Amino acid sequence: MLVVGGVVVPAAVVVPSAVAAPTVRAVPAAPAAPTPTPKASTPTLPTPRATVLPELSVGGPLLAGTGVVTDLPAGVPAPPALRDVAWVLADADSGKVLAAKAPHARLRPASTLKVLTALVLVDRVASARVVKASPRAANADGTRVGLVPGHAYTGRQLFQGLLLASGNDAAYALAEAGGGWDTTLAAMNARAAQLGAHDTLAKDPSGLDAPGQVSSAYDLALIGRAALAVPDIRAYAVTKQVKFPGRVDPKTKKRGSYLVANHNKLLYNYAGTIGLKNGYTDAARRTYISAVTRGGRTYLLTEMYGLDGSWRPQAAMYDWAFRYGAQARPVGTLVAPGTVTSPPTPTLTPTTAATVTAGPRGTATAAAAPRAGADGAAEPDGWWVWLAGPVALAAALMALRRRAVRRRRRRRAH
Repeated sequence: MLVVGGVVVPAAVVVPSAVAAPTVRAVPAAPAAPTPTPKASTPTLPTPRATVLPELSVGGPLLAGTGVVTDLPAGVPAPPALRDVAWVLADADSGKVLAAKAPHARLRPASTLKVLTALVLVDRVASARVVKASPRAANADGTRVGLVPGHAYTGRQLFQGLLLASGNDAAYALAEAGGGWDTTLAAMNARAAQLGAHDTLAKDPSGLDAPGQVSSAYDLALIGRAALAVPDIRAYAVTKQVKFPGRVDPKTKKRGSYLVANHNKLLYNYAGTIGLKNGYTDAARRTYISAVTRGGRTYLLTEMYGLDGSWRPQAAMYDWAFRYGAQARPVGTLVAPGTVTSPPTPTLTPTTAATVTAGPRGTATAAAAPRAGADGAAEPDGWWVWLAGPVALAAALMALRRRAVRRRRRRRAH
């Protein structure tokens, strides 16, 4: 018998060549069993872990959890499922959080971070201001709107390239015009703190994956809500397409143009959509800040580490919100800007450090090989980013505890 591909099949009779033998009729070989075609594996969502204690959870203690949290009266069905590690659905006007899943899990924001970039630069780079694109900006990694080094663009055009086309080159040109990278990043982190978005740390104004750069679905909701209050940002976010300036023809000296379309699929498919920004890298997966207004109500949905690229699950969530949102009891709130400018301080107890758990991580973050996404340059997809925030907090708590123990010992010694 022969083993072929793990399948045992009859073979022809074999006669040693050194021995004369009568003619032997070969036994017909049975047809080999077809090799099963491996099914494409369906990506699974990582399981997040808590990153904050309930008493330290900005927006309310229920938002410290990692599962879906709702408070619905009888007769109101649960919101539709989303294939996201984390999401937040909130009333953008009142700030009430209607439903959420792992809202404080610290994850990579990808290009949704561009909303924070726009928020801090929209007043620093006037729409009529002329900016020349630097080589560094024009040669940005990942998605580009198509800036040409040395060519001039208005602030309005750069914001269109930032928010419609998700241009990393536009993000860098705006950051340079707004005072430089360091100044822009400092302003972004300061604004995040002013909003109460303490899960957020900006390291790259484009949102490209960078070591230590994180946000959360809750923070993206705070950032999105603040952006909706800025008329210029809202105007950019609802623009479906614009003509964007191209290169100058060396012969005619005339500058060409091309159409730039908004990447927000919901804008084309769901009535009332007013923003705001999608994002994607291989490490961050799909991220989103969206908003819809109808009948005097505006709802905001943020998503992180999503596995579904369709706009339909979002539409289903908004359908649920407009039908049942007024009946759903809030599970938390989007804090008002300026009310929680510092992270809540933990109360040190002997068990506090042991209570703080590691940040969210899962099978989808175990790979260590560099990857590149549609928005992103190559970036190691390791587990460190899931743990950076909570590990730092736990380390700080342990340090405080050791310091307190040393003080008690010194007092006893004297």
